[in-house]
Amino acid sequence: MQQFSMKVIGRIHSDFSTKFGVPRQSGLVDALESTIVFEPEYRSADALRGLEGFSHVWLVWVFNQALRETWSPTVRPPRLGGNTRMGVFATRSPFRPNPIALSCVRLEGIRQTAEHGAVLCIRGADLMDGTPILDIKPYIPYADCHPEAVGGFASVPAGEMLQVEIPQELLEKIPEGRRAALRGVLAQDPRPHYHNDPERVYGFGFAGLEVKFSVAGDTLTVREILPE
Repeated sequence: MQQFSMKVIGRIHSDFSTKFGVPRQSGLVDALESTIVFEPEYRSADALRGLEGFSHVWLVWVFNQALRETWSPTVRPPRLGGNTRMGVFATRSPFRPNPIALSCVRLEGIRQTAEHGAVLCIRGADLMDGTPILDIKPYIPYADCHPEAVGGFASVPAGEMLQVEIPQELLEKIPEGRRAALRGVLAQDPRPHYHNDPERVYGFGFAGLEVKFSVAGDTLTVREILPE
């Protein structure tokens, strides 16, 4: 069997320390800000020449927290309740023959830093902190945008938008610049789609904090904000 080796060109720095809470697709929460820091070998300004003219980029990355020796031809997408099996190539499941992923994100800018050289500032990413990046490609509207495309069983955004309630004393624990992003993440309903227990308290890491919440009906209430 022919095999290819890949090189990690950089890593993303995001607010998510675990996969729980990460938006299910890129672009769902535009307020989420992240940066991409290149590995020393790839910190070349020439490699980014012309990229500033694009508004969006494709990230090719690795599901490094979901590595397996084997694969299955079918998986159970969470949005279908976790019980219905679909072909792995009809899903974006991380459990694939090759653990690679593709995300389209907004390119906010390219920042020059003394320590890391050129750093990409992006919005709307669906990646955990530290995720390895294999490649970056410009998003080209005339080729990449297909308004007539059909989305199969994923034709509409997953889940319903929730009303988010954060008590003021807890809201003040969140850095002001992260509040809109956190609200956006919570409104997407981070729970598995087959969970519907109003008494259960969930928690995930965000921006160095542990956010604990519960959901009753269409209202999500933040219960605690703790140091992570």
